[in-house]
Amino acid sequence: MSDPSPPPDAADIMTVVHEAVGGLELEPAEKREIWRFTRRELPYLWSQRTSYFILGSYRDPYIRQLRAVQNELTRQLGAYPFIMGDLIELPTDRLNTFDIMFSLLATYSDYIVGVFEKESGGEAPELGEIDDPPYFEKSYVYPRDYSWVTDAHLESKHHVIQAALEIAFTDDLTEDEAASKIKSLLERAQDTGINIAEDEVWEVLSNRTDTGEDPAAYSWVHLNKFRKFELHDRCFPWTTEEELRAAVAELPSPTPRPEWEERDES
Repeated sequence: MSDPSPPPDAADIMTVVHEAVGGLELEPAEKREIWRFTRRELPYLWSQRTSYFILGSYRDPYIRQLRAVQNELTRQLGAYPFIMGDLIELPTDRLNTFDIMFSLLATYSDYIVGVFEKESGGEAPELGEIDDPPYFEKSYVYPRDYSWVTDAHLESKHHVIQAALEIAFTDDLTEDEAASKIKSLLERAQDTGINIAEDEVWEVLSNRTDTGEDPAAYSWVHLNKFRKFELHDRCFPWTTEEELRAAVAELPSPTPRPEWEERDES
């Protein structure tokens, strides 16, 4: 097999790679593997299709939510949603290959979509990568069970369900006490005009208690980063997979040129 030749944008690609490895000098074999990766994976990102780089945990059951987002986007004509774990890897033992692959994919993707359900795992440093330039403007986050610490008021179904989850999973309450508090919560929500049925809330609570899924907990750092996206209207909390799938509609639709890219060239 002949060695892969450098792609057309070799200089720009190597700028990204050198930054990812901290300016380390690459060996010839390492460069060849990088060219092989870029020639295999980057053409999809250079095409007329709109690319969505989906981040999150690859572990079960969390990977199911990534697939749900990917499937919803796949239904849209002209969309190319992908997960890095499905791509070929850089077979180099010496280099920090994750950083190289992530940097290349994030740089050349049109949009980045992060799905979060916990504060640990590889998705935590990914969140730290996308909340600042050069990736922030093209990134969107979907944190499960998230609400900002000052959101004590009820504004939507999400706030109501989130508050009900916190009550249901409070260890200090008996089952009857929790049920009473949740009933009062629903009455307050309905009095403020939120259209939410009691059965709807109890179905979510039942599913979460049956599976033993406690409400997602995040560190103060996570909450602040989610808040930054929220202030820019690019944070979409969710509780159930159905809500997550519906929230995918909030992402920019496939277009020939994303708005952030057009602004960069103006």
